[in-house]
Amino acid sequence: MLVALAAATATAAPVTPRQDDEIVERLPLRAGSAAERARQRAEQRALIQQPRDLGLAVSAAREAIERSRRFGDPRDLGTAQAWLQPWWSDPQAPAVARLLKAVVLQARHEFDPALAELDRLLADRRLQPALRAQAELTRAGVLQVRGRWDEARAGCERLAAPPLALPHGLACLAELDSLQGRDPDARHRLAELDRLPQAPHAWLALLRAELAERQGLPEAGALYASALRQDDGLYVRAAYADWLLDAGRPAEAAEVVRAGQPKEIGPMLRALPDALLLRLAIAWRRASDPATSQARAEMQERFDAAAVRGDPSHARERARFALDVLDDAPLALREAELNWTLQREPADAVLLLRAARAAKQPERAEPVRVFVRDQSLRDRRLGEPG
Repeated sequence: MLVALAAATATAAPVTPRQDDEIVERLPLRAGSAAERARQRAEQRALIQQPRDLGLAVSAAREAIERSRRFGDPRDLGTAQAWLQPWWSDPQAPAVARLLKAVVLQARHEFDPALAELDRLLADRRLQPALRAQAELTRAGVLQVRGRWDEARAGCERLAAPPLALPHGLACLAELDSLQGRDPDARHRLAELDRLPQAPHAWLALLRAELAERQGLPEAGALYASALRQDDGLYVRAAYADWLLDAGRPAEAAEVVRAGQPKEIGPMLRALPDALLLRLAIAWRRASDPATSQARAEMQERFDAAAVRGDPSHARERARFALDVLDDAPLALREAELNWTLQREPADAVLLLRAARAAKQPERAEPVRVFVRDQSLRDRRLGEPG
């Protein structure tokens, strides 16, 4: 890792501008509507004048978090933290500020600090029901990513039981039941929940698509397309592209990734968030598109810049880049192993197995096989536990 970091530093050394008007980097611009821009400027002026106005800060932080979710730009998470800065390190901060802090930490893959913040928040018996529900759901999601399914299940049960009694809890339990083979018909439970007027339909559409993919059902594609129509955020678009790639349809995966982006290749590549740029590089490579080299170079530059910043996150993306774009199986295996220490979702298990096979070192995927067996994980891409 130190050698890799040194190499990255050599290829992406920090630059000190020689004069004030020197352009260091051109960042992608999401202009939005004139009304949006005017409202954001007014909000910024108000917050500068009243930095401890909790209502304004919370509204601005939530908006920044939502932009990060949709566009995958880490600057938006920094913006959210800036609005929350007066309360960021205050253990007595208002509950809503602490919840948003946990969401920011989770989005940065700082899972343990996020869980610690959520645990402290949920220990407050005076916590309002709406905030408690959001905190429980966020905590269950983080625990699920970490592979701590029993703890995640306990949180989902609290969400499903009175006084909260939310469909989110029932959906969470159905997903865990499907992951662990406790209910082969969990997909029908999710479909029934999706018929409820108060159900989180966009989220349920994604859960149903992912479940169908794990079970190898052909309707997964239609479910992903439905999920994308309801929520065109970064995660859904990337998940649908992954399904298309696995189905041997790289040209369609590239179209899903490029939807709504500039037509010119250069501006389009610069505008894409990392997760979508990675899928485009993989799709173009599998389709033998001549623009593959441009996407590969842009992606490599971003990884090099992250190494210079000392950003250790997103090992999953680095492993996939090494495996599916660079054909560097040893590097892919190292990154996949690092990723497995942080995240233990089905996609992470599949990635480590693939990397170990490609590197001709299948024994290094033993942690995945132990996890699959111990957790009774069911996913047709992994085979049966044991």
